[in-house]
Amino acid sequence: MKRILNINLLNHYISKHNIENIFDADLINHMELHFYEKGEYILKAQTNLEYYYILVDGKIKVTYLFENGKSMLLKFYKDFNSIGDLELLKNLPIACDIDAVEDSYLIAISSNLLRKLYLDNPKFLRHLIDSLSEKLYVTVNNTSYNFVYPLINRLASYLVENLTEKNYIVLDSSFSEIAQFLGTTYRHLNRTLKELEEKSIIKCDNKTVSILDENKLRELSKNLYIKSL
Repeated sequence: MKRILNINLLNHYISKHNIENIFDADLINHMELHFYEKGEYILKAQTNLEYYYILVDGKIKVTYLFENGKSMLLKFYKDFNSIGDLELLKNLPIACDIDAVEDSYLIAISSNLLRKLYLDNPKFLRHLIDSLSEKLYVTVNNTSYNFVYPLINRLASYLVENLTEKNYIVLDSSFSEIAQFLGTTYRHLNRTLKELEEKSIIKCDNKTVSILDENKLRELSKNLYIKSL
């Protein structure tokens, strides 16, 4: 981790994400800008929360570790998202490993300072409620969808969620990460991609997925989209 002592860059991110609407001006003066390189740990499970983080640029992943040593990828975060909401409120050890998938900038605020001065601040409490509510909704939706629907439906949903106005998608995650996110294996994911190709719904060229039949893809997605945060 590197502390970035560039006040102009910090102010750029504060303005870009309207952070002044969440925190009072005096707290903004206590913010730091931290930089994490790709592959670097941001938070480690079972350690104490030193900083409440706001992701303002880059991409990170959240992984839950089980007692038997196995792990489960829970979600990806991109751009603006907060990290450490529950740990801050309940003063608990960090629940998950969080590491940078790509070079990432995060605004850091002392968790001790927040607990002492801001847990009764209406603007900040509203931010925490919104953040936790969104995370709960996404987690319940994705987990339920992974249990109920076959992989072809889950994959179609994942692709639809990433659709833009263009007729193709450039995947910004590895196939191994996507497989783990969808609760499957790399081989099963690869077979399902080929199945969609055989049905002339998509065409894969490395990590570029061309959409050949958007209507069929949306039909397979069941209109229940897996949120790839």
